[in-house]
Amino acid sequence: MNKKQLQSEQTKKRVADAARALFVQKGYKATSIEDIVDATGSSKGNIYYHFKSKEGLFLYLLDEWDLEWEQNWKQKESLYDSITDKLFGMAEQMALEDLNHPLTKAADEFFINEEKTNEVEERIAEMVAGHLKFNQKLLQQGIESGEFKQTNTEDLAVVLESVWMGLGQMSRSNSLEEALKLYHLAIKVFLYGIAKDSI
Repeated sequence: MNKKQLQSEQTKKRVADAARALFVQKGYKATSIEDIVDATGSSKGNIYYHFKSKEGLFLYLLDEWDLEWEQNWKQKESLYDSITDKLFGMAEQMALEDLNHPLTKAADEFFINEEKTNEVEERIAEMVAGHLKFNQKLLQQGIESGEFKQTNTEDLAVVLESVWMGLGQMSRSNSLEEALKLYHLAIKVFLYGIAKDSI
């Protein structure tokens, strides 16, 4: 990386860090590009050069959150002996990290209220596709290890992602203890169901 590229990356990081603090403090909607300009000393043009829009900047922060989550998961993953244990471990990490993440409230605002451009919709679709691929790989490992029966992992990955997304929304007002209990129950139901006889 040459000096110009390094400076560009440093500027991008400085803008992202300042924007993150503003989104955490004020929320997504109440934070304007002008606020970010004031906080960073960067011009509006410079911010748009790096991120194209406020939405693009927020998506960049969500990408960083995803990477942080994956790094934390990789550090813990080897602690679990089975894919079943990994699913319960993921549920715990989701409850502990996602519900307490500083950007959670701003992310809720962004996803629920924001009118999105096609480009933003595409970026969100890419993000979700990454989650589905992660889920599918884990479920496939469970089939290959003999823990899970042979089934369509693509469909199950969608169901699992829906469980995570739904729990994320429904657990917002719960205590951490209650959220952990719900996430644990969700994985139990996902794995074993609730019917008396299997279908």
